[in-house]
Amino acid sequence: MRKVTYSMGLSLDGYVNGPDGTFDWPGFGEEVFAFSIEEIRRVDVHLMGRNLYETMLYWQDPAEQPGFGEAEWTWAHLWNPLPKVVFSRTLSSVEGAATLATRALADEIEALRAEPGDGDIAIGGASLAKQAAELGLIDEYWMRVYPVLVGGGNTYFAHDEQRLDLELLDARTFASGVQFLRYGVVR
Repeated sequence: MRKVTYSMGLSLDGYVNGPDGTFDWPGFGEEVFAFSIEEIRRVDVHLMGRNLYETMLYWQDPAEQPGFGEAEWTWAHLWNPLPKVVFSRTLSSVEGAATLATRALADEIEALRAEPGDGDIAIGGASLAKQAAELGLIDEYWMRVYPVLVGGGNTYFAHDEQRLDLELLDARTFASGVQFLRYGVVR
């Protein structure tokens, strides 16, 4: 059965963005970006909320981004054709390989798990991941922890008084100080 993974970068104090909504933290660098490219190669479909969808539109037309290097072009060529399901109450349409969700999150994941394929069902965006976590739908948590304290913003983890036991599956530290951690849910 296909895994559901939640992958986001976060500050050392646990936020996916700062109080002002930005996530322009130090330490991303080429090594971490190359790792993110390998990560997206494992994904068959990406589920996201409106905020992340709108943020990721940046990659939709690489020709409009004059500063793109080889790694950015590689990312864009992997990201753009990747099927995406957007959960939004306010959007009436989406672009490219994205579709608007027509089912509840649990029903969407159940249908995607039933489809053939062995790539991950990735969830991006803290709000959508919180819903998936509350429903017990996430199999693995993938974190890139950045060496910065931002003091507020949206948290990576749902704070809903639900205990969840995890086991460390992978860890690595990049030269920039970014730490990658991958945990599996103990069922």
